[in-house]
Formats: sequence, C-alpha cells, structure tokens
Amino acid sequence: MKVENLKKIISQGESITVEFKESKKKLNKDVYDSVCAFLNRHGGHLFIGVKDNGDIVGVYKDSVDQLKKDFVTSLNNPQTLNPAFYLAVEDVEVDGKTILYINVPESSQVHRCKGKIFDRNEDGDFDITNNTNLVSGLYMRKQTTYTENRIFPYADMDELEDELFTRVRKTVGNLRPGHPWVSMDNIDLLKSAGMYLKDQITGEQGITLAGILIFGSELMIQTALPHYRTDAILRRENLDRYDDRDDIRVNLLRSYERLMQFIAKHLNDKFYLEGDQRVTLRDKIFREAISNLLIHREFSNPFPAKLVIGRDKVYIENGNKPHGNGIIDPEDFSPYPKNPKIAKLFKEIGWVDELGSGVRNIYKYNKIYSGADPEFIEGDVFKTIIPLTAKPGAHASEHASEHGETQDMTAKILEFCREPKTRSEIQEFLEIKSRSYFSQKVLSPLIKGGLLELTIPDKPKSPNQKYYSDR
Repeated sequence: MKVENLKKIISQGESITVEFKESKKKLNKDVYDSVCAFLNRHGGHLFIGVKDNGDIVGVYKDSVDQLKKDFVTSLNNPQTLNPAFYLAVEDVEVDGKTILYINVPESSQVHRCKGKIFDRNEDGDFDITNNTNLVSGLYMRKQTTYTENRIFPYADMDELEDELFTRVRKTVGNLRPGHPWVSMDNIDLLKSAGMYLKDQITGEQGITLAGILIFGSELMIQTALPHYRTDAILRRENLDRYDDRDDIRVNLLRSYERLMQFIAKHLNDKFYLEGDQRVTLRDKIFREAISNLLIHREFSNPFPAKLVIGRDKVYIENGNKPHGNGIIDPEDFSPYPKNPKIAKLFKEIGWVDELGSGVRNIYKYNKIYSGADPEFIEGDVFKTIIPLTAKPGAHASEHASEHGETQDMTAKILEFCREPKTRSEIQEFLEIKSRSYFSQKVLSPLIKGGLLELTIPDKPKSPNQKYYSDR
C-alpha cells in the first residue's frame, strides 16, 4: 500500500479495524491477540512501530528482519494461533522511520490465540472464550458468510478422489519436507485444511463444499453445486461463436490443469531472464490469473466462470461477492479472501503466493509480455482483462522497453550460437568491448539459465570452450 494511504489510516487513530503496537525491538505479546481478533471479526490494519496515540516512533532498523521472522514463525505455530494463518509483513519508511504494516483479512474460520478466542470491538481485543452466546454467534457468522464452509453431512469420503490426496501429500512434502500433511490420512488432512467441520450450533459435521470442490469427483460436485462450471473459449476467427472450447466441470485441482493446458495450446510463450533464471512469461501471468479465477470466486453465484482468448486480449469473468466497485489499483488495494481455505491449500502446494500477489504479478509480467497494462474490475462479476498486444500508438512502459532490449539481445545470441561459438566470437558479434562485463552480465546468466550449453561441460574454463544453443 502507498505511504500516503498508510499515513491517512494512521491519522484516523485506532478503531475496530486499526491497531497500533509500539514494539521497537521486540514484539508485544498481545500482538497475536489482535491478529486473532481481526481474523475473527472483519479484518484490519496492524501497525508496529506506532504508539497508541498515533505517533510514529518506528522500529529499530537492525531489528526489522528479526521482528518479521518472529511474527511469521509465530503465526504458523498452532500453539500460538490455531488454525495457523500466513500473513505478509511489509516494512515501510514513513517520515524517516521504519514501521511494519500487516494487512489482516477476515478469515472464514474461528481462530484461537494460545487457546483463547478473541473478537474485536471499538475498544480493542476482548476474550470471548467463556461467553457461549458470543462464540456461537461467531461460528454461525463464519458458517453463513463463507460458502466454502457449507457442510455436507451425508457426503462420503469414498466419493473423493484418493489420487488427489496422494498428489497433495507428495507435492507439499517436496516443497516442505516434514510437512504435517505428509503423514496424515485423507480425513485428517481434510480436517487440518479446514475442509471437514463440525457445526457448533447443530452438532452436524462432515465434508465442506471446499473439500468437495478440491477433491470431489465430477458427479459429487454436480450434486452439491449443479451450476458449477468453467468455460474456456477461443474466439479469434469465429467471433459470433468460438474456434475452440473446453467446458470444465471437474474439481478445482483438475480445472487448474485443464485451463493451463488450454492457455498453452492457444497462446505463444516468451522466454525471459529474471536474474539468471529463465522463466516463462505466459505461465507466470496465467498461473496467477487462473488461480484467481478458481479460488476467489463466489460459488453460490450461478454466473458461469469464463476464460475467453480473443485476438488481442484474454478476458476472464467469475461470480463475486464484492468488497468495493470499480477498477483496482495494483499498487493500492487491500485484498479480501473469498475462499480462504481453498486459497490456503493452493498456497501449500505452491500454486499461489500470499494474498494479493496475483494481481501484482499479472500487472508486472504482462507489462513485459505485451507492453500493456491489465485491468481488474471489482463488482458482482469480477473481471480481469489481460491485453496480448500494446494499443496502437501507445508507448510501452519503460519496464517493458528495458527488458525488451535484453530479450532482443538474448534472441540474437541464441540464433548466432546455433553453431558453437567461442566467447570472443560472441563478444565480437555483440560489439561489447569489456570482457569482464560480457562474461558476468551476458554470458554467465545465459549459461545459468540453461539457454546456452557448453561443448566441454566438464572443463568450463577450457581455452577450447565453445557455446551453443539448441533452441
């Protein structure tokens, strides 16, 4: 969030959605009470390095990294916060002082901090653990607000796809060795992911809609949610109808794969060096766009989700429960989780990053991919428009221009090296005088990125070494 907006929030003082903590060197113990209360109520803004009266005192700069590490580690520890919840911490320079800012979304679950349930009111955080009426009301509100929490008591575990549980366990184990899901059976994994719940009012328990949408068979999903589908359409030549189509009604994990395959089939890719790593811009953009389409939609809304590839843009629509209206500014918006449990599972398997990153990443990479800015429009239907070409007469962004030059040079090198070439031949071809600059800034990234191969890989410094590309 922009500094000006943060200062405006701070100037309005503490409230039901704003909390200040002075912590300069060490986090206050009650900081996690506030996080718990925000998660249980309507979310909010947490500032560390600000006094109760709004004075910005900052945190010690040599303590910033440790404070951030302690905060994230504690929130992922179920002994502190249960269920655990990932939050990103942003360090911001305000009036010459460093403060920490955490945007805490409303959660779809009821959280406990060190065994206690906290809620939020105008006066701050309060412990409601022993107030049966307030706790029951909190559970009821979470149950009715988030469609993903709807319980299906007669849904059978045998109707879920066992293969997908195996894949999830394997994936999280590869990403984080020792992840607790690796050793859990299917029902314990569901419970850990918040997809098998007990209604605190009726005592009813079972698989939730989130569990069905993630792991369920097509028949099970259609029984639970008859209007559910995602329409992938190619519309370039036949503008009245379509040139290709995939009517997708399978679970969200398989839907993600089908949509990525549809994109790969119909959109060209562009390689790009990010540091010394080769990345695919197409996949960077649409990994985020498709994840957003699947996990941030309102499933009670019968509006069919759509992904339409046109001649000059990709147009994406999905049903939404709006928390605002109009065009979203990627540099200044507070993301709101539509289906936190579904989003959490996608994050655990490495398909999404922290909340809000999708919009920013699409914005960043599409500037490089096409030189044009995408649009995100909040309303009853959430719309994402991803241009595939820059508008005629429009100037590509400085970012796109800068990287465009790098991409052009890389393409020339790869074409030149269809036949093996020595270092000096490539350097001379590019008319670069400095050998050290060429080796460090041009040749080394291409080798590390896997774009150039060595003819003598066992002896990289051999005087007879040549470089070639098979791309």
